[in-house]
Amino acid sequence: MSYVDGFVIALPKKNVPAYRRMSKAAAKVWKEYGAVEYRECVGDDLDTKMGMPFPRMAKLKKNETAVFSWILYKSKAQRNAVNKKVMKDPRIQKMMTQRPLFDDKRMAYAGFKVIVDM
Repeated sequence: MSYVDGFVIALPKKNVPAYRRMSKAAAKVWKEYGAVEYRECVGDDLDTKMGMPFPRMAKLKKNETAVFSWILYKSKAQRNAVNKKVMKDPRIQKMMTQRPLFDDKRMAYAGFKVIVDM
C-alpha cells in the first residue's frame, strides 16, 4: 500500500524563490532514491472561510505563506529505505548546513497510509 510523508511549513514570502530552488534540488535526490512523487505547493488561496484556514493552523505571520508538501512512496518500508539513503546523501547534508529558509521548529510533519487512491 502506498505511503506519504506530508508536511506544512510557514515560509517567509521573500524566501519563496530560494525555497523553490532548494526543493527542486531535493526532489531530484528523493526521486533518485525511489520516491514515486515529490510535490511542494505554495499558498495561493489561503483566505478560506471553511474549516481552519492554513494561516491560522500554521500560525502564519504577516510576511509568511504556507507551503503544503508531500512525497509519495510505494510502501512505508520503501519510504524508510529511501529516507535513510536521502539523509546520508552529501547534497542533502549540504542543504541542511546552509542558512535555513524557514523555522523548522514550526514545521508539521508526519507519515500517512494512503486509504483512497484514484
